[in-house]
Amino acid sequence: MSLKARAACATALTAGLGLCAPALAENAPVVFGSNWLAQAEHGGFYQSVADGTYAACGLDVTIQPGGPQVNNRALMIAGKVDYHMGGNLLETFSAAEEGIPIVAVAASFQKEPQVIITHPGKAQTFEDLKKLDEILIGDQGYASFYQWMKAAYGFTDEQREVYTFNPAPFITNENWGMQGYLSSEPYFVAKETGWEPDVFLIADAGYSTYSTLIETMADTVATKPEQVTCFVEGSIKGWYTYFYGDNSAANAMIKADNPEMTDEAIAYAIDKMKSAGIVDSGDADTLGIGAMTEVQVKDFFDKMVAAGVVSGDIDWAATINTTFVNKGVGMDLKPKM
Repeated sequence: MSLKARAACATALTAGLGLCAPALAENAPVVFGSNWLAQAEHGGFYQSVADGTYAACGLDVTIQPGGPQVNNRALMIAGKVDYHMGGNLLETFSAAEEGIPIVAVAASFQKEPQVIITHPGKAQTFEDLKKLDEILIGDQGYASFYQWMKAAYGFTDEQREVYTFNPAPFITNENWGMQGYLSSEPYFVAKETGWEPDVFLIADAGYSTYSTLIETMADTVATKPEQVTCFVEGSIKGWYTYFYGDNSAANAMIKADNPEMTDEAIAYAIDKMKSAGIVDSGDADTLGIGAMTEVQVKDFFDKMVAAGVVSGDIDWAATINTTFVNKGVGMDLKPKM
């Protein structure tokens, strides 16, 4: 272990971050590409850079933010990025269908943060959303989760209005709904209008994909298992500390990478992730943050096949590797209730 790694390990132990994992031979440089601009939803990764958790087991991690003009997933395929923050399982299924050897090795989010929002009191249940005049859904959402909404709940093409990521039509029409991200559109609408929209998380209605996956290439899993272990377990510990410890240094890094991010927006996102169980719920309650099971992956795959979103010929089992998760890593960092 390098002197830098030894120091980081000592710091991690002093801070109560748990025992250091077996160290790599060198303090290896690793690039982690996110899928969007820095925000609280990336907090666990920033936390492990900020408090030395990655360094404690031998990794020198650089977070490379994504954005409208940045495709970090393509850079990973090209060998320029080591790990990537995937969206959800549909992306790994698509890679498998195209013969691209991308593997998901952890699920930072147990639930997809995709929501449908309405004006207050316009729906009591997810099924009630079918009573709305229109629902604003973007093209990507129409090709994915809206197909499931049609198959599982009976929503129709006629009810869908194209969402151009301008919420004005939704704000104007009180009997319309709109797709959104749990910590984005509801926050913006409330700031813009002064009223809180009702929020329906599609994960709670049965859209069972994992989200914010840690992806890497199959060759990395085969040739660098110690590195994968360090990165995955370091990320898991980071999420526990970000939620339940001192996250000030991580938030400072987020704001440095994304100057438009505010303390208020970060606090809002953390609160919503906690209250909705985005990160720490379901199998994560017993297996630890990052948990993935073949049962849930197959459940989501079967739903997508039934909805006509993916082909039933895809080898879904080859898109995940659960070797590095489900061990309860970091659970000691969560306050006892």
